[in-house]
Amino acid sequence: MSLAAPAFRPRTTRSLAIVASNRETSSALPGAASIERLRVGSDEYHVPVMESEIIELFKGLSEGVVIDATLGGAGHTLALLKAAPTLRVIGIDRDPEARAEAARKLAGFEGRYLIVDATFADIEEVVVRSADFINGAPIVAVLMDLGVSSHQLDDATRGFSFRANAPLDMRMDPTKGVTAAEFIATVDQHEFARLLRQNGETRFAGAIAKIVIERQPQTTDELTEAVERAVPMAARRRGHVATRVFQALRIVVNAEEQQLDLGLRGAIHVLGGGGILAVIAYHSGEDRVVKSYFHELATGGCTCPSHLPCVCGAVPVATVFKASAQLATAEEIERNPRARSARLRIARKVVS
Repeated sequence: MSLAAPAFRPRTTRSLAIVASNRETSSALPGAASIERLRVGSDEYHVPVMESEIIELFKGLSEGVVIDATLGGAGHTLALLKAAPTLRVIGIDRDPEARAEAARKLAGFEGRYLIVDATFADIEEVVVRSADFINGAPIVAVLMDLGVSSHQLDDATRGFSFRANAPLDMRMDPTKGVTAAEFIATVDQHEFARLLRQNGETRFAGAIAKIVIERQPQTTDELTEAVERAVPMAARRRGHVATRVFQALRIVVNAEEQQLDLGLRGAIHVLGGGGILAVIAYHSGEDRVVKSYFHELATGGCTCPSHLPCVCGAVPVATVFKASAQLATAEEIERNPRARSARLRIARKVVS
């Protein structure tokens, strides 16, 4: 199906639409050398993490459809379409700028990809609404590359980063939902402190929550200043003092915890027998959720004592490739420092 095909019209109010626009976007951060290094290359919308590992994993799959549930700038999808001519890809993304960039990048592969306006929590609905494109083929793999993209971080207008001043937005889809500033205006101080602790900001969570709620920041600089005021210089750990606060706000504004749970369960449901689910996580909270869910798949949810045989009747749903997460290589981290925190986990659905 080409990009000119009509948009899907689901029964829900969400539009799971094929992207037809080709709007390119560009933005640059101030010219600090360290930031430029993070960008890897000024012509790159987003540098796909662990690309070679994903392509090696997927390219040997039998003919079918892969779902790139976090399409972004289509880095993984483009590499896969080039490497595996028997595969087609459904790319899901809620960010209109990402979908436009993906459409530009995938020109020339018409008929082998479909771009859908949705989130990975909608994956089951996307499959239903993409029946014409799928045309009876099995879903052989699902890729979920979690978190925020390089472009979203580097675009100073989006409010994801403390590196440049911008309105405190942080929405992955800037047309829907509440901004980070609006969330701060309504959240209870104790609930905000709980969210910060949940994202690793333990010792000063209460102090940060108090001053942020009091100051009601409207920009990234104002939020950063509030956090710096709450955390004494002597107590600041390695890295930027506001990192975990920005992360916590981004996660809650985009409902990432709920999205991840729904996405993982939807992914395993739509996969055909023998299909692969690959998830790349970037912080410990996400990775714990993925690890726990993969354990549930591998054990079938067995509740029997680990030192005794299973008698509860649990049936494994998938096999997990390895207990520990796979990390990016040192060479990749040198090229793309954002790969440093990547954790790849892989499961294969049991053939029933």
